[in-house]
Amino acid sequence: MGGDRQMSFWALACLLFLSFLQQTAAIGTGFVKTEGTRFSVNGNPLFVNGFNSYWLMAKAADPTLRNKVTSAFAQAAAHGLNVARTWAFNDGQYMALQTSPGVYDEKVFQALDFVVSEANKYGIRLILSLVNDYNNYGGKAQYVRWARNAGQNLNSDDEFFTNPTVKGYYKNHVKTVLTRVNTINRVAYKDDPTIFAWELMNEPRCQSDPSGATIQGWIEEMASHVKSIDGSHLLEVGLEGFYGESKNGNNPGFSVGTDFITNNQITGIDFATVHSYPDIWLAASNEEAQISFLQDWISTHLEDANKILKKPVLFAEFGKSSKDPGFNDGQRDNVFRVVYEHIYASARWGGAGGGALFWQLMTEGMSSDGDGYELVLSQNPSTASLISTQSHKLAELTHIFTTLNESEKRRRGHAHRRDRWHRKGPKNNP
Repeated sequence: MGGDRQMSFWALACLLFLSFLQQTAAIGTGFVKTEGTRFSVNGNPLFVNGFNSYWLMAKAADPTLRNKVTSAFAQAAAHGLNVARTWAFNDGQYMALQTSPGVYDEKVFQALDFVVSEANKYGIRLILSLVNDYNNYGGKAQYVRWARNAGQNLNSDDEFFTNPTVKGYYKNHVKTVLTRVNTINRVAYKDDPTIFAWELMNEPRCQSDPSGATIQGWIEEMASHVKSIDGSHLLEVGLEGFYGESKNGNNPGFSVGTDFITNNQITGIDFATVHSYPDIWLAASNEEAQISFLQDWISTHLEDANKILKKPVLFAEFGKSSKDPGFNDGQRDNVFRVVYEHIYASARWGGAGGGALFWQLMTEGMSSDGDGYELVLSQNPSTASLISTQSHKLAELTHIFTTLNESEKRRRGHAHRRDRWHRKGPKNNP
């Protein structure tokens, strides 16, 4: 019982500290950049403790549900979360953003404007994903259907990655979103530092080509396209972290036509991503085996990001489903603890672990939208405490490294002035 009181006190202290940080922090004018294996803003390090909420635009498009977006950002900010990943797509579905190729519903686009504006208000940056691999919210299957309706002879949804007509549809969507001028703050998305990064696709897969060549070519083409429009923001692919043929022994028993190494070495891809779902991938294994896999999965990708890619890696999806047999909160907390400990250890020694985003944050009254992985912070106090503590630790680390950076800048400034004085001599320096 005494231990519980200590935990509650620590959690409260963290929340108060983080609330203060959020009140004083602002996105400002600095875009997120990479410096070696770290994220940075205005030359100072940025460590990510974030969340996924794919549903933000969809809820914002309904005036009766728009408050869910504000509530999610407010609760996230109060727990020190600083990055949200969400969808900037809904293709041909109910309340679609893109109703047909190149045709957009302005009301839904204004909902996305609200999401971007509201995120900025709460000091939260956004990773905006541009299309889905899956059928949810349209995905690559919808693009292929549109092309078939236009007379293209397509045999597989995987031709999304190769067919010129489909690729043209996608490129147009990219340009439309990136050049969109927000109706609330009047800033073009490509000029808004609220956006942390663009994501080419949520979990791209091309199992018809296990060599990985198809997706490799598509990433190269689309990365170049994005960067030709927007040179300010970071770009990532949306990969789950599966390896190609050279290291497929690290995969959980299957491959999906992607390669964590070669895909992320492409010019224009600024950082790598990894998703972690051992409870799905190793569903027949016990809890201990799943946690062991998770630890190895994280460690392997951190090592490869450090030594091979030399880029930051973001663990962009992780969680534990309440629908798993025998689930309890302690199992989910253990998953969060493993991920957070690896990220903090990497960040502390200057490694490639840029941060993590759990799947997924929801607010009160959204139980019908849940998939088992949803987390309502007010209803899950033990996990919320872990999140706040991680935010606090990363904020402290940011402060330490920023102070060191500023001290080094001052030292160099003093040294430069001293060198000038010696070169000119005392007679020329009154």
